[in-house]
Amino acid sequence: QVQLVESGGGSVQAGGSLRLSCAASGPTSSSYSMGWFRQAPGKEREGVASITRYGIPYADSVKGRFTISQDSAKNTVYLQMSSLQPEDTAMYYCAAGVPRWPLLLKPDEYNYWGRGTQVTVSS
Repeated sequence: QVQLVESGGGSVQAGGSLRLSCAASGPTSSSYSMGWFRQAPGKEREGVASITRYGIPYADSVKGRFTISQDSAKNTVYLQMSSLQPEDTAMYYCAAGVPRWPLLLKPDEYNYWGRGTQVTVSS
């Protein structure tokens, strides 16, 4: 069972930055894609970015502002978030799985999930 633990969330003002971390443990596999998702109150969970064997897709809403990266030696995935806006406010989740092309940012394609870390952006 893969275990994922997110950290780094918090409250920032619009225009600020945060870096989220996701530490993976258990039978991690190099074949897993590692992604970040978010869910705002009353909205469906949506994909933000993912490191997959097909490439690194980003949601249109975060392109140019967010960067996903991975430190394989530490089994950790990061999400650097810049120019944060109030609409980025959500619970952010890390996930691992083997998504099929072209469903790389679809939550249903991921099997393992962390508990999430809250990001709140005030105007």
